[in-house]
Amino acid sequence: MGKLLLAPMEGLIDDILRDVLTRASHYDLAVSEFVRVSGSLLPPRAFRRACPELDRGSRTAAGTPVAVQLLGSDPVCLAENAAQLAELSPAGIDLNFGCPAPTVNRHGGGATLLADPERLFRIAAAVRRVVPAGMPFTAKMRLGVHDTARTLDCARALAAGGIVSLVVHARTRAEGYRPPAHWEWVARIGEVVAPPVTANGDVWTASDHVRCCALSASDDVMLGRGAVADPFLAGRIRALAAGEAPEADRAADWSRLQTLLASYWQQVCGKVSARRAPGRLKLWLGALRRNYRQADVLFSAVRTLRELDEVSRALARHGVALPPTGHRPAADGS
Repeated sequence: MGKLLLAPMEGLIDDILRDVLTRASHYDLAVSEFVRVSGSLLPPRAFRRACPELDRGSRTAAGTPVAVQLLGSDPVCLAENAAQLAELSPAGIDLNFGCPAPTVNRHGGGATLLADPERLFRIAAAVRRVVPAGMPFTAKMRLGVHDTARTLDCARALAAGGIVSLVVHARTRAEGYRPPAHWEWVARIGEVVAPPVTANGDVWTASDHVRCCALSASDDVMLGRGAVADPFLAGRIRALAAGEAPEADRAADWSRLQTLLASYWQQVCGKVSARRAPGRLKLWLGALRRNYRQADVLFSAVRTLRELDEVSRALARHGVALPPTGHRPAADGS
């Protein structure tokens, strides 16, 4: 059984959902949402905002190590910020060359950099020089911008720049999240670079994981949307690998999920502004609807609600029991 990693997902898997998901299933590593680096040296609080786990030994409450991801395009600025981040002792420093979001790509970050392998090398080499030798220095990439013409060159550039492992989301930027993920390309990359390569994309079930490992020639897999839609997916994968039946008992799972949803909502209400908190819950419930009929029912019950007390009462009516707690709006109004 290889490693299972929890993916960074901007706007979705923050420290609260990382806490919940890593309590639901065991992960070998999680990666934070990206910290955008654009022309200035960020203060330590910027890194702590994306990864509050830095103040807890860079681990979730369940003990999962959390690496911090940086996004940017300037080698010097990224290196300066990586040096600042390294002083906070993250579980690793990761570079983002995979984000397909237009708002990110318009400013020269994320997957758009895959058009320029030489620039990837300069970025990786600059950051490598400031990351302590014992601290994992990794990267995540897609297969390219519009096609796979430069895929292998990009992987080689990052390896030459000094990364110690590489996660590959097996789609191009243009493909976004449309199926299928091209797992066979992960194997092709693994043939031309020395660092270990981790497969990512379209793993929704334990059976998907088996096929992904076979086609990618990688034992290590990063889970993203599949883990959000099924918080127990990593456990099912490990059960199948151990020769056990991974079939889901949805009734028992929903009982466990009710406890996790209560914890999630309580934490969201303690961190996120009252205006935004309901939307965060709806976002996760929307993902859970893929696997849980009860989540669909609960989503319908809260879909039009905007007030915290209304949402809490709806949750309670559907078995999500919340301890009495007040809402403390986030200081930054997020």
